[in-house]
Amino acid sequence: MNKSELAEAVGTSFGGNKTMGAAALDAVFGALTEALANGEKIQVTGFGSFEVRHREARMGRNPRTGEPVQIKASNAPAFKSSKALKEAVN
Repeated sequence: MNKSELAEAVGTSFGGNKTMGAAALDAVFGALTEALANGEKIQVTGFGSFEVRHREARMGRNPRTGEPVQIKASNAPAFKSSKALKEAVN
């Protein structure tokens, strides 16, 4: 399922259309992105939690040449699914 199909499913689930579903998705994704950018943790009961994890700087290797390469520190978004979501999928 891609974003367009998800927007249609969300829109029809509450009696709207694809455009309304897309607007709802954009609002939710925008709020998630803004909260994560501010370093907040987001917990959605029954679904999972989103957080930002910090990756320290480290040494890596260029796979082509084998040369050591310095990899900069970075922040990465992470998602951990809830027990209820795991059970629903299985």
